[in-house]
Amino acid sequence: MPELTDFNTAIIEEFRANHGQVGGGFQGAPVVLLTTTGARSGTTRVNPLVCLPGEDGTLYVFASKGGAPTNPDWYYNLLAHPKVEVEFGEDAFAAIASPLTGTERDEIFSKQKERFPAFAEYEKRAGRQIPVIALTHIARKS
Repeated sequence: MPELTDFNTAIIEEFRANHGQVGGGFQGAPVVLLTTTGARSGTTRVNPLVCLPGEDGTLYVFASKGGAPTNPDWYYNLLAHPKVEVEFGEDAFAAIASPLTGTERDEIFSKQKERFPAFAEYEKRAGRQIPVIALTHIARKS
């Protein structure tokens, strides 16, 4: 999947060069860089994701995979290794990733669909419930 890798690499570079700001299709959207540890490989991987900042500082990310019928690899990585690294704006910190369920998941996903209608399309195309993950800050990176 070299095209996706190149696309992600360009977004990651732009994010880091512009203090967490990204243009193009992500213009104006809050973006995080999520670093996970491979479930099987143990290799660290960085993925740029549109997030929803919560009022309490929690960041929420969505395993939409652009509406694909399967969850993205990073989702399985964080299930296996829930301690992750997060870059948001100019801040970098360790976090615990916790999938949400039930009403809590539904409320957060509804908020994301209101802010970014593309997520409603992803859900429709995917034909599956898109996982919502809370990233809870645990320590500032030095």
